[in-house]
Amino acid sequence: MTIIIGRRELIAALGIAAATCPLAARAQMPVVGLLGPGSRESDAFRVTALSQGEQAGYVEGETVAVEYRGGEGQFDRFPALVADLVRRQVSVIATGSTPAARAAKAGTTTVPIVFSIASDPVQLGLIASLNRPGGNLTGVTVLGVEVGSKRLELLHELVPRATVMALLVNPTNSSLAGSISRDAQAAARILRLQLHVLRASTEREIDAAFATLLQLRAGGLVVSSDTFFTSRLQQLVALALRHAVPTIFHARQFAAAGGLMSYAASFATAWRQVGVYCGRILNGENPADLPVVRSTKVELVINLKTAEALGLTVPPTLLALADEVIE
Repeated sequence: MTIIIGRRELIAALGIAAATCPLAARAQMPVVGLLGPGSRESDAFRVTALSQGEQAGYVEGETVAVEYRGGEGQFDRFPALVADLVRRQVSVIATGSTPAARAAKAGTTTVPIVFSIASDPVQLGLIASLNRPGGNLTGVTVLGVEVGSKRLELLHELVPRATVMALLVNPTNSSLAGSISRDAQAAARILRLQLHVLRASTEREIDAAFATLLQLRAGGLVVSSDTFFTSRLQQLVALALRHAVPTIFHARQFAAAGGLMSYAASFATAWRQVGVYCGRILNGENPADLPVVRSTKVELVINLKTAEALGLTVPPTLLALADEVIE
């Protein structure tokens, strides 16, 4: 049976700090290679959460270190980054997206890999089964497409008078973009909303998408789950604020950075479990025997300061649902 993460396990998790140490100091200690989808800034929460996961007996800078590599939202960079980590003889690789996990699997059959993804790893061909992964991979799955339509519902609750909404997807991630678009359109029909799907895969296209959004007079924007959008966090938050567009994002760090709302899987929870598995592997366990963990925790985060700046009053019912309110 697939494991479900619970609060007690998280509270019990002990930590190591996961900072990059000088190469000389790392010479005699195991190294965890962290392959993130974005930049060092946007992936900072992954490093922090990883370090909070139980790494039994390991202390940063003394008995373990973390080497970070970021894809900067460009999937084609992952193979070279994996090759670099393998060349540096890291003890385990932790990956933060489906493309990164695929690249890691293709890049090594010997270095253990612990992934955190929002897709079915069996269907992707990463592992043999959830209970007994086989090979050199195991990890954590989080809710992804399943929560996409809920973002539209929550945004509609905040701006109920808006009848036109927009959804931003990344066309280069066609499978994910298609699934999210279909679910969102179905939710829009139920809510009697007109939903426009906007597409962007570059910084310039994001700017163009906001220009189109304004022309459409959309009353709100849903930013879909995508590692490219995560890497463009500052741009997306800044544009939403500059154009006063109520926007709900796909990760907590957007709300923390000034975005209006986020509704997503708890990536921090998932990455603590990645830390747990990295520690167990460093202690000699085989990833082939570690069942994939299914993290079902989702979080609604509301930034009241941003809501006030946009002239919005957050209804008490929505505040009651929030896991975190930023004031």
